[in-house]
Amino acid sequence: MEGRILGFVVWCAVGGLFLCLALYTWFSKKPRAMGFWANAQMFPVTDVKSYNRAMAKLFGGFGIVMMGLGIPLLAGENSAWIMVSVVGLMAESIGAMVVYCLVIEKKYRK
Repeated sequence: MEGRILGFVVWCAVGGLFLCLALYTWFSKKPRAMGFWANAQMFPVTDVKSYNRAMAKLFGGFGIVMMGLGIPLLAGENSAWIMVSVVGLMAESIGAMVVYCLVIEKKYRK
């Protein structure tokens, strides 16, 4: 029982870090990609405030969905439901990259 709860708490803590990152990005004055692409150089941005708000929404949504994907961890050890968390997090990460490339970067690049 303790292992299930500890795993879920750690999973939610990582999701909470994304929420903190979203809050920091929301109020930032500089464009923040937060090293989204392996610490790549930041491109010139047309509207810094709107860009940071879009990134904050991306990070916040990522954190909330990640916390939701942690619920199968409560099923216990050796449960097949853990695959929902693992595959879901992988799909969520790919989805966040797609949204960043096709929507956010395209809209705010000079």
